[in-house]
Amino acid sequence: MKYSRFFICVLLLFICIANARATHIVGGEVSYRFLGEKMISSIRYLEYEVNVTIYEDCQNGRPEAIAEDNPAFIGVYEVNRPGLVDIDSGVFFTPPQIRVPANFDNSCVSNVPTVCLLKKTFTKKVLMPSYSAGFVVTYQRCCRNNAIVNIIRPGDNGSTYFCVLPKYPIVNNSAAFKNYPPLIICLNNPLSYDHSAIDQDGDSLSYEFCTAQLGGSPDDSKPNPPSAPPYESVTYLPPFTAANPFTGFPPIQINPRTGLITGTPNRLGRYLVTVCCNEWRNGVLINTIKREFQFVVTDCSKLVVANIPQFSTEPNTYIVNCKDNAVHFVNESKGGFKWHWDFGVTGITTDTSSVTEPDFTYPDTGTFKVTLIVNPGSTCPDSIDRLVKIYPKFYAAFSDSGMLCPGSPLSFKDLSSSTIKPITSWLWKFGDGDSSEVQNPQHTYTNGGMYNVVLMSQNVRGCADTIVRKIIIQNFKPFAGMDTVIVKGESILFNATGGESYKWIPGYNLNNDSIYNPYGYYPDTGAFTYQVDVKSAFGCLGSDTIQVLVVGQAAFYVPNAFSPNGDGDNDIFRPIAVGFRSLNHFRIFNRWGEKVYFGQSLEYGWDGNYKGRPAEMGVYFWELSYTDRYGKTGVMKGDVTLMR
Repeated sequence: MKYSRFFICVLLLFICIANARATHIVGGEVSYRFLGEKMISSIRYLEYEVNVTIYEDCQNGRPEAIAEDNPAFIGVYEVNRPGLVDIDSGVFFTPPQIRVPANFDNSCVSNVPTVCLLKKTFTKKVLMPSYSAGFVVTYQRCCRNNAIVNIIRPGDNGSTYFCVLPKYPIVNNSAAFKNYPPLIICLNNPLSYDHSAIDQDGDSLSYEFCTAQLGGSPDDSKPNPPSAPPYESVTYLPPFTAANPFTGFPPIQINPRTGLITGTPNRLGRYLVTVCCNEWRNGVLINTIKREFQFVVTDCSKLVVANIPQFSTEPNTYIVNCKDNAVHFVNESKGGFKWHWDFGVTGITTDTSSVTEPDFTYPDTGTFKVTLIVNPGSTCPDSIDRLVKIYPKFYAAFSDSGMLCPGSPLSFKDLSSSTIKPITSWLWKFGDGDSSEVQNPQHTYTNGGMYNVVLMSQNVRGCADTIVRKIIIQNFKPFAGMDTVIVKGESILFNATGGESYKWIPGYNLNNDSIYNPYGYYPDTGAFTYQVDVKSAFGCLGSDTIQVLVVGQAAFYVPNAFSPNGDGDNDIFRPIAVGFRSLNHFRIFNRWGEKVYFGQSLEYGWDGNYKGRPAEMGVYFWELSYTDRYGKTGVMKGDVTLMR
C-alpha cells in the first residue's frame, strides 16, 4: 500500500511538471493607452490601461495548459528601483478570445496545413505618480515550443513580455501593430508581410528585428509575481541572430521605415522572431514596444505564386537602373495564365501591361512601386510588389598619368560621371594584387608587364559601374653585360641592352662612351668598373654596372668542388678561361669511367645530374682540350668533388 501511494505521488508530480512545461505559448506583446490624470492627496497620477496579449497554439497545445493561462499575473516595477509596486492576485482575460485567421487563401494551397491560433488579452489599469521615473509592466510564462530551431533549449526557457510607461511629463499612447502575425509562411515563396503599427499620437515609428527575453522556468512556469527588470535575452543558435532570425534568399529583412518584412524563406522550421517598434517624438526615442512570435516555415505548396525576382541588394528592389529609363521585367511566377502589371507611375493609367515579361520606359527618374497580379479575377490570384529605381546616368571612367616604367609612381584619376551626386565609393584593383579605396590613388608597379586596372565606383543612390583598362608597364631591365676577365693587351666588345640611349661612366679605355657596344682596349693589368646609364623609348631611366679584370697572362681556372643543391651558389661545374681562343671539349667521368658530361662551350657546365637523376656524391675526373690565342692546342686534366 505504501508503494502504491508513492507511485501515485510520483505520477502526480510528473503531471504537474508536464503542465508547468506548457509549450502552447507562441508569442505575445504589451501595449498601453493613456486614460487621463487624477489628483489623489495633492499628488498627480497618470492612469494607463495596459493590455497584455498572448498567442496560444490551440492546434497542438493542451487544453488544460491553455486554461491555466487564465488568470494572468501582471507585475509593476518602478524604473531603476528593484521593489515591486503592484501585483494583482490575477487578471482575467478580456473576452472574447479571438481565433486568428490563417492570413492566406486556403483555396490556393494544394496541401493545406491545419492551424489554430488563439489571441487572448489581459487588461490592467495602472496609476503612476508623476514624480516616478516610469513604470515597467511585465508578464512572464514558461515555456516556449520545443520545436523552435533558432534558440538554445526553447523547451526549458519561457518568455517575458513587458512595456515601459514613460516618465512624466511625457504622456503617451503606445503604438499598436495593425495586422495579426502570419500562421504559415511558405518555403521558397516570396514573403511580403506588413508588420507596421499605427500611433494615435502621431509619433514617428521605426522598426527592427530585436532580441526576445527570458522569463519563467520549468520549476516556475507562471511566476507570481513576475521577476524584476532587467531581463536576460535568449541565446540564438548560429548562424541565427536577433537581427537574422531565419534564413532566406533574398535575405529576410524588415524595412526600418515601413515595417514590411520581405525575403524568400529557404529553410523549413519554426523560428522565434521579435519585432521592435520604436516611437520618436521631436527626434527623441520615447518608447519601444515588442511583438514576439513564432514564424513557421512549411512546404505549403501554393498553387499560384507571384514572383518578381530581386536583382538588387537594396531591400525589396527589382533593379536599380543607372544607364537609361528602360526596364525589362522578368517574371518568375508559377501557376499563372494571366498577368497584370502596374509599373507604378503616379498620375497616369497607361503604365500597365498584360504581357508575361514586358518592357517599360519610365518618363522620369525616381523610385517606383511595381505590382504584378497573377491570374487577376480568378479564384486563385496572387500578387507581389517590388521597387524599381531609375537614376541614370552613371558611368565609371578614369585616366592615368606618369612614366609607364617599373618603380615609377603612376597617378590614377577618377572620371566617373553621375547625374545623381555624390559618388560615394571607389574600389581600384591594379592587377598586381594591390588595391585602393581612395578616389584618386597613386600606384607603383615593381615589374614590367601588362596589367588589368579595374575601377568600381558607386553613387549615393546605389548606382554602380565597373571599367577595366589595360596598362602596359615597359619591361625595362638595363644590363651592362657579364663581368669579364681578359689578358693585358687585348680588347673587348661591350654589349649593353635594355634601352635606346646609353652613357658609360667613366669613359676611359673606351672608343665611344655614348653607344651600347663600345670597344675597350687595356694595355696593362688592373680592375675597371663601368656604369652604363640607359634610357628607354618610353623615357624610363636606369643603370647597371660591369667589371673588367685585366690579368698578366692566359690561364684556366677549374674549381675542385661544387654543390648542385639548387641554392644558386656554386651549382654548376665549368672551367673559367682567360686568354684562350676556344674550348674544344670538356668531359667528365665517374670513377667507373662512364662519361657523365660532355660540352664544347665555356658558357655551360655540368649541373650534377646523370641520366636525368642526381649523380652520387664523390670524386669525378675531368679533361678539357683548348686552343690558345696563338692557335696552339693543349689538354688539361684534373678531378672535382661533388657535394650536396
